[in-house]
Amino acid sequence: MIFVWHGGGVGDLVPQGVRVAQPKPWEISDELWAVIEPLLPRHERRYRYPGRKRIDDRKTLQGILFVLYTGIQWEFLPQELGFGSGPTCWRRLAEWQAAGVWDELQRVRPLNTHPRGSARLRLDRRLQVRGRGAEHG
Repeated sequence: MIFVWHGGGVGDLVPQGVRVAQPKPWEISDELWAVIEPLLPRHERRYRYPGRKRIDDRKTLQGILFVLYTGIQWEFLPQELGFGSGPTCWRRLAEWQAAGVWDELQRVRPLNTHPRGSARLRLDRRLQVRGRGAEHG
């Protein structure tokens, strides 16, 4: 059996002829999430009348990336994907933009330092409020 190296560590050795599943452009790696998560504002639930539980930030970010990557309108984001509703993702994007998350992310981790030349996730294009599809709510 012949093994082919696909970059990275020893775990990237796979038998020749076996297709390696590529992550979707809107999926957030654990490594990237470890950088982004501390930058996001914290929201504590009220003890009394807590309301509906907030959708997970990581899933919501993936929903934002899905909309910006595919170019679909926010209201047509399929809830079956588990990202929450389109309007929820849009509001979260606006909230994080107002909190300066994207500017801080650029300061903490410039795009050109992303592994594999930032080909897997191009934050410069997808996470701007003025980016493709982002101004439509």
